[in-house]
Order: sequence, then structure tokens, then C-alpha cells
Amino acid sequence: MSMNQILSGMDISASGLTGERLRMEVAANNIANQHSTRTAQGGAYQRQQVTFAAAMAQHGAGSAQDLKGVTVVGVSSDTTPGESIFDPGHPDADETGHVQQSNVNLPHEMVDLVTASRAYEANLKSLETFRQMAEQALSLLRGLR
Repeated sequence: MSMNQILSGMDISASGLTGERLRMEVAANNIANQHSTRTAQGGAYQRQQVTFAAAMAQHGAGSAQDLKGVTVVGVSSDTTPGESIFDPGHPDADETGHVQQSNVNLPHEMVDLVTASRAYEANLKSLETFRQMAEQALSLLRGLR
């Protein structure tokens, strides 16, 4: 494995760390807002979700592409409607006394949080392994002098 391949592997792991960290932040924000019935945009809070895409490096016209990790395409709202509950005394109740709840599902968010955390840990372990390989390669090169 060449040093360039080791550094490329480190870049891939680093992009995964960045993406999974954002995914954990979004899940935590969803959990924090699960009972929000009013937002600045109006209406109940809508669950946010992170979208990833493979990051590719081009080598020129018509040539092969190399994987460069992942990139965050964006954070979007899940437009699935939340539950509507009857609570005529609530300040956000409509004329029929119903309050639109957020569409955040706590068990779903916890699963997202755990899987993002595990993916983060896996990327961190890969990064540590690549670092150790680079250190060993440099040590071997020093010994050749």
C-alpha cells in the first residue's frame, strides 16, 4: 500500500467522521424538538434528516473515478404529518381544538443516534489504523537510510 493510498484512506474516514457527527447532531436536535408545536416557520416541528452521497474524484475526461468518501448533500425536512391530538386549552390548538404534533418518533431517533455513533466509532478506528500504518511506513523508510 502506497503512502498516497494511506492518505486517501484517511480522507475517506475523515469524511465519514464529519458526516456521522452531523447525523448525531441532527438526531439530537430532533429529540430536543419532539414536543415543539410551534416553530419560526409556523406549525409543528418537522423531523430533519441528513442525506449523504458518495464523493468521487475525477482523473480526467473519460477516465475512472476514485471514491473519496462521503459528502453531505443536505439536511432536509421529513414532511410526514405528525399526530393531531385534541387539546382545546393548548395555545396552538386550531378552531376544532386539535394540536398538530411534531413528526419526531423517539425510538426512531434513538436508533439513528446509535447507528450514527457506531459508524462514527468505526470511522475513527479506521483513521487510527491508517495512522498506525503511515507511522510504520515512515519508520521503515527511516531504517533504509
